[in-house]
Amino acid sequence: MYYQKIIMDYNKNNNFKNMKHLCILLIFVCMLQACSQSATNCSNTGQYDYLYENLPFKMSKVEEPVFPNNKENITHHDGIPDGVTLNTKAFAKSIAVLIEKGGGTVIVPKGIWLTGPIVLQSNINLHLEEGSVVLFSPELDLYPVTETVYAGGVSKRCQSPIFGKNLTNVAITGKGVIDGWGEAWRPVFKKLMTEDQWKQLLDLDGSSVNHYGEWAKWSPPNDREILRPVMISLHECNKVLLEGVTFKNSPAWNIHPLMCENFTARDIVVLNPWYSVNGDGIDLESCRNAVIIDSYFDVGDDAICIKSGRDEEGRKRGKPTENVIVDNCIVYHGHGGFVVGSEMSGGVRNIMVSNCTFMGTDVGLRFKSNRRRGGVVEKIYISNINMVKILYEPLIFDLFYAAAHPDITSISDGVPVTEATPQFKDIYIDNVICVGASHAMFFNGLPEMNVSNINISNVMITSECGAEIAEVDGVKLNNLRIIPASGPNLILRNVKNIEIDGFAGNGSDKVKVSVSGIKTKNINIVKSSVEKEEIIIDKTVDETEIRIQ
Repeated sequence: MYYQKIIMDYNKNNNFKNMKHLCILLIFVCMLQACSQSATNCSNTGQYDYLYENLPFKMSKVEEPVFPNNKENITHHDGIPDGVTLNTKAFAKSIAVLIEKGGGTVIVPKGIWLTGPIVLQSNINLHLEEGSVVLFSPELDLYPVTETVYAGGVSKRCQSPIFGKNLTNVAITGKGVIDGWGEAWRPVFKKLMTEDQWKQLLDLDGSSVNHYGEWAKWSPPNDREILRPVMISLHECNKVLLEGVTFKNSPAWNIHPLMCENFTARDIVVLNPWYSVNGDGIDLESCRNAVIIDSYFDVGDDAICIKSGRDEEGRKRGKPTENVIVDNCIVYHGHGGFVVGSEMSGGVRNIMVSNCTFMGTDVGLRFKSNRRRGGVVEKIYISNINMVKILYEPLIFDLFYAAAHPDITSISDGVPVTEATPQFKDIYIDNVICVGASHAMFFNGLPEMNVSNINISNVMITSECGAEIAEVDGVKLNNLRIIPASGPNLILRNVKNIEIDGFAGNGSDKVKVSVSGIKTKNINIVKSSVEKEEIIIDKTVDETEIRIQ
């Protein structure tokens, strides 16, 4: 009506005296009307430009999806939000109708929508209105077994509750909740349950209990444990947006973008019980150009995880995860707050993590791999991280993950370097505070391929024990303050080319720095509150390799 008024006013004032001007006006009005009716852009144009300012690597702005301005309410296709009626067909019909129109938005109104798997399509925005819950049925027969990728390798699993492959322009938005009914799929360890919770599990028909030493594990019936899928599985998609929605209670990992490009997760909440086995938050695998911002995680395994395939499969795929920004996220529980690995065989590079808070996670910043993985992790930039009550370490490099850990006090030249040897290098960590941890840091590199060029600055950590660093080459510690309850502040074993500048050796122990290892060479300590008598040097170390200025 607004556009019609413009034409009527023009006609009244000009009486068609200037037909040329009228034609131009009509064309202009038609273009405006077409634009207003043809597409809905989910992007926040310009609002997040600050994320790309002063990036230490080149990265194009992540493109977000645009959808035709068509809408289909699931209630128009016999959808019933009573928590009992199965709405699988209603979701499928809503999507199919929109596809015939060129795409658009599926509206999921308030209510509990029980459903089987939902298969997304290109140009579809699944929009959950406030008060809506998409609840996935626990009926195993609704999820056919299919070939997929899990934990970095090809696997046979049940179809994911939400799945999409080779899509362009796809989104899950709104203020609703997606619940994967994960308790019907996941195994549970007795040690993580109360007696009443454990008894309830034992009363379920068809379940079983196996014992692994002191660990008793309950498994659900019908092989669900080995078939359980990730909840949100998006393969080789472009222009993906997850915004505003709560994703909870997944059978395995919660959100798994695989080989996607232009991926955005913004203002989402990701929840899993703290005892959920493999209950990861988001696992970004072999993806390029991605943003994870303003989001909240409370999960049972790693929270924000970067991956790129496992072992030979991952190396053959050869697709690194690269150009990723993680900003302003909070993790309340998880094995790791921000994690790289362990499946990183295709490589990881150009990652920026900033302005995040980890509270009560097992580990804060977690880098993990082993001698089978291969791959190169490099150009990782982390800044402005706050941590509280970390169970183990705020920062760890563990290159013996899921493998037998060597005696790190022993002398070892390692094993021959092959394509299966992982490499971690060029990592920059700045402005980190951690109040409460078991160990301040733990670096456990490979003897044959040391963790190298690690730059850590402006860090303050209170912990039970100090930092332990082994098998590294080229570590710079600048303005580092560690306050352990007991023991040395810093333990160095078989390290090379270490620069310590502005180290504050607080704590009650007389020994501030302990140095050992026959391979230890070239340690420089400058402008630090550590006296020579506060450094204990093992007899295996040449004292001339340690210089205090």
